[in-house]
Amino acid sequence: MSVAGISQSIQQVEVVKAKVNGELEINHNNSAVNIAEKPAEEMSVQTQSNGPEGSRDMDDVIHTQKLFAVGRSEPVRLRMSERGPGAVKPITVPTLLRQVAQKVPNNVALAVKRNGQWVKWTYSQYYATVCRTAKAFIKLGLEPCSGVGIIGFNSPEWFFADLGAIFAGGLATGIYTTNTPEACQFVASNAKINIIVAENNMQLEKFIKIKDQLPHLKAIIQYSGEIAHRESFVYSWEDFVKLGDDVPDSQLEDRLKDVAPNKCCTLIYTSGTTGNPKGVMLSHDNVTWTAKATGDANKLRFGEEISVSYLPLSHVAAQVLDIYLPISFGGTVNFAGPDALKGTLGQTLKEIRPTSFFGVPRVWEKMMERMLAIGKETTGLKKKISTWAKGVGLKGNYNLQNGAGLPFGFGIANALVFSKVRAALGFDRCRFFISGAAPITRDTLEYFLSLNIPIAEVYGMSESSGEYFLSLNIPIAEVYGMSESSGPHTFGRDGAENRIMSVGFEFGGIQTKLANIDSDGNGEICMFGRDVLMGYLENEEKTKETMDEEGWLHSGDIGKKDKDGFLFITGRIKEIIITAGGENIAPVPIEDVVKECIPAISNCMLIGDKKKFLALLITLKTEVDPDTLEPQVQLTAPAMEWCRAQGSTATTVSDILDRPDTAVLKAVQAGIDKANSRAVSRAAKIQKWSILPKDFSIPGGELGPTLKLRRPIVAKMYLKTIDAFYAEK
Repeated sequence: MSVAGISQSIQQVEVVKAKVNGELEINHNNSAVNIAEKPAEEMSVQTQSNGPEGSRDMDDVIHTQKLFAVGRSEPVRLRMSERGPGAVKPITVPTLLRQVAQKVPNNVALAVKRNGQWVKWTYSQYYATVCRTAKAFIKLGLEPCSGVGIIGFNSPEWFFADLGAIFAGGLATGIYTTNTPEACQFVASNAKINIIVAENNMQLEKFIKIKDQLPHLKAIIQYSGEIAHRESFVYSWEDFVKLGDDVPDSQLEDRLKDVAPNKCCTLIYTSGTTGNPKGVMLSHDNVTWTAKATGDANKLRFGEEISVSYLPLSHVAAQVLDIYLPISFGGTVNFAGPDALKGTLGQTLKEIRPTSFFGVPRVWEKMMERMLAIGKETTGLKKKISTWAKGVGLKGNYNLQNGAGLPFGFGIANALVFSKVRAALGFDRCRFFISGAAPITRDTLEYFLSLNIPIAEVYGMSESSGEYFLSLNIPIAEVYGMSESSGPHTFGRDGAENRIMSVGFEFGGIQTKLANIDSDGNGEICMFGRDVLMGYLENEEKTKETMDEEGWLHSGDIGKKDKDGFLFITGRIKEIIITAGGENIAPVPIEDVVKECIPAISNCMLIGDKKKFLALLITLKTEVDPDTLEPQVQLTAPAMEWCRAQGSTATTVSDILDRPDTAVLKAVQAGIDKANSRAVSRAAKIQKWSILPKDFSIPGGELGPTLKLRRPIVAKMYLKTIDAFYAEK
């Protein structure tokens, strides 16, 4: 591939001042500049290499029969179909970005608010900046197939570093911001990271502490704030990108010649809920194909999609939805502020008015809690209209799911309530609402259904490039996915093509089957398609445990399909409890029912493996320190309100446990009894329970970086409590 014109494009980004929607645009020292109008110019980058005749184009697939790989430079055989979406020609990440930069060079690609003003990059500037970043990485000594670790909140620099690493032939490696120095050391060693890109001094210091243990690490770049720890190997973002100006285009061209659609470009590290995290190897085709197939399945509009980036980019779902999907469809990504989850996200949504929105269940729950609090202040006729409209909304959306028509008054309810709610949330032009990374409760789903915001679910895993099933119930979808997949594996559609609590059905080009199906129709969910991972980096044993000889990815999740093919997640194999009586019990469905019956519960964990009966550890909803993410003892407003309804005046967990508060304890038991009434068998009933003094959290170690419950760790932490459940009297 020739990169002729890259240097020229970079120089244009430095000096050109083009007006973009009357806003400010960025120059390479990250300062906002007023821009004058300029005509669009074609990017002079060619698709073929300039080598001898017969030389390989970087979008040519390297021939191999291997369905998995664990070596960082190994290719794999793509799981292509003979026809349909799975037969689309593979392309690399550099080609994907170059094509959109040529097609819509002046469309806004990225936008971030700095010093009170929106700063923007067009697609031509986006492409040129990525090339410049790649050349700077080469200058710093990034070796082919070695890692570039990125740790920090979402920003344009995060994107530039990620894509720049890939352009330079390295492996882009997101690192969770909540990782300890020890956890960072494991990832950096496993990925053979040459360069770290850190947001601020807090993240920088983690690597300063462990640098002596990282023989491959050559440089650290800080992309936000003043550098407090000056060392010869530490660079500001501004100084770093200037290094690329001395690197000839030919060096980047040489790196690009070595990439291929079926070679690794990105490492996604699993959350490590049962041990050290595994490095999921995703190929160029994993991310480019999955993004395009996802968008095509949901009829995204080229050049019109607008999104907000705020969820951790070290998670595969955020990378696909925030980086690759917008590039595939020429969309605009707007970055929320670092304090988005501390309360500013709502204002950002109102300002941006996105066409799609991805939120983890807790984000949707927070929205619901705020809206319920506002609703309680509403009285009189306004209250009656709201209550009536929500009843109509819930009925109408269930009708649509069942293939029936909308009830009388739905249009009036939309005009009086639904449209106003959407506008208040910044969702007036939003067509897709996505939820994922963890199960979402029926209460939350039905609340938004009642407001004509039907929530559907997307299923995938890091090992299947993120998304695999999409239950896109326009406008909300819940994501089901894993690190082992490069995007959603299941998606639903709208109306009759969605079922509440289902993650939908797989989209074109990929396959799903259930293995070892039991008498109730439950089996292990297995996946096959171009979104399935290459393998776990340098870990053949775990790779072979996850993938069979035919190339099917065994997810470890248990699911079942209804008569219409909708997939429902019912548990996880490693979490299955086998009681002393030999009965197999999936804990998650029971835990979800308990949380549904007792709204004040934040987390709960079922106990009972090899025991005579089931018991339950419970935590209540409490406030969280926005800076440390540590749970506090103060109950949340909804939890206190629930306590009031039970006749309690408790405001903290201590109030309940120290007295003890009999009103709350009786109410919890009543909720457990209600949940037990829905148990599938006597063995599936909870016989004992205990409220813990502190909620589960990432800093506490009970939750992984993706908020997954780390059951073995919780069991060790509360061993005395668990032993007391089963102590002989």
